[in-house]
Amino acid sequence: MNEQVRPVMLEQAAQAASRPKQPLLSRRYALEVRQQLAWHWQAVIIGLALLLGLGISAAILVAAGVPAGELLNEFVIMTVFDVQSLTAVLFQASPMILVGLAGCMAFRAKFWNLGLEGQMIWGAIGATAISLFEVGPPVLRLPLMLASAIFCGLLWALAPVLLKLRLKVNEIISTLMLNYLALNFLLHLLYGSWKDPKSSFPYSPQFQSFERLPELFDGISAAVPLAVVVALLALWFLGISRAGLYLRFVDANPRVASAVGVPVQKMIIATVLISGAMAGIAGFLVTAGQEGRLTQSFYQGYGFSGILIAFLARNNPVAALVVALLMAMLFVAGRSLQVFYQIPFSMVQLIQAILVICVASSDFFIRHRIRRVQGGES
Repeated sequence: MNEQVRPVMLEQAAQAASRPKQPLLSRRYALEVRQQLAWHWQAVIIGLALLLGLGISAAILVAAGVPAGELLNEFVIMTVFDVQSLTAVLFQASPMILVGLAGCMAFRAKFWNLGLEGQMIWGAIGATAISLFEVGPPVLRLPLMLASAIFCGLLWALAPVLLKLRLKVNEIISTLMLNYLALNFLLHLLYGSWKDPKSSFPYSPQFQSFERLPELFDGISAAVPLAVVVALLALWFLGISRAGLYLRFVDANPRVASAVGVPVQKMIIATVLISGAMAGIAGFLVTAGQEGRLTQSFYQGYGFSGILIAFLARNNPVAALVVALLMAMLFVAGRSLQVFYQIPFSMVQLIQAILVICVASSDFFIRHRIRRVQGGES
């Protein structure tokens, strides 16, 4: 059999070699939609896009005055292998993990929740109200602040999801507009009745010691295990529970899911409320853990980072944990660059935007391929 096939193959190869080569500019190509691409090839394409984004970011930092030889030292060695910096990374990653998972939750339900910052603000307001009005005994103050943050965060997420399901209002617009409403209410409080009476600066009075998240060991704040517990519950909800199975149907095709008996509207409402609650907990972690009071800028950067984390992780909760840690490393290293090289924090946000653009562009190559058209074929 091989002896019969071999002459045919040799003849075809000879014919192909004898054909005149087509000039490069006259070649024709067709853009095709891929039916399916293996997950490892998707990972390779996304990884190459991230490397491209990191390369562009490194070039910008070098042009801004950071020595090229110090980039690896600042972003890896001093951030990961230094105990104090690693503690700061874990501390910074705690709220980022929550906002990233909050974004994954809502996006899985086909609800584009861009109101994470507003839900963080209301979570922090709810926690601060418990402190200012001294609700409950000191031993229960922190749990009550956490419960209030959860309630206020999910309540602020309830309005846009009802507007979408009942009145078909686009959630991108409603959640974004509610961010501004929450911000202005925060400023109204901090420049008004909640202003610190001692300093008259626009932030709330400082929390008492029993109203702040304590340090557990080696400088590790209680915010870290709290974020881990909430993340594990989110992983259980999305990956193991029956609701998570329903949510996969909703994510794949809401109409088909409704046709086979999945309670689509209830799943969307429940998932969005959980997303808002997690953003509210993130607001509690920042105010009771990092700031120690309610400030007018505590939320800045977290909403965009949550959307970025969910996007880079492709709504995968496990990947979101890894991306959140990497984003925290970027934040900590960015602050170090601010101190030693006078790099503005907007440069860190620029790097985030570059990474988003590169990963978004990689989606084109995942979904499409370019095929050369032979001869006059179409």
